[in-house]
Amino acid sequence: MPNTIPRVIIPSKPVDLFGLGTRVYTKHTEMDTTSPLSALLTHKWEVNGSQVANAVSMHEQAEDYSRQAEDAYAKRNLLLSEIDKSLKATRDLLLGIYHDNPKELVQWGFEVDDSVRAAKKHAYCFY
Repeated sequence: MPNTIPRVIIPSKPVDLFGLGTRVYTKHTEMDTTSPLSALLTHKWEVNGSQVANAVSMHEQAEDYSRQAEDAYAKRNLLLSEIDKSLKATRDLLLGIYHDNPKELVQWGFEVDDSVRAAKKHAYCFY
């Protein structure tokens, strides 16, 4: 026997949720005192309805900030490549100059790790 009870979908995406909230609040305010939603004792549209517009505004602001952040990261990344190359060239030149005492690079702001490297473990292949 098929299920004849219809499902009423509540969207999960914020934009879709705002759209549904706007439509419900608009219908509720159009019907004024005859709206069946006036019977709600909690989660009243008289209280929360106006918050839909605030939520939409905050969402749009957040999306704008997200776009601005992506743009700033892209511009930063363009600069990072050249800075990285300059730092590597500087390290290489200073290592040539201070080849007898690489700790001198600390004076230039570099971190110098002179600990002994652990031997690499080789994976054995068995054929």
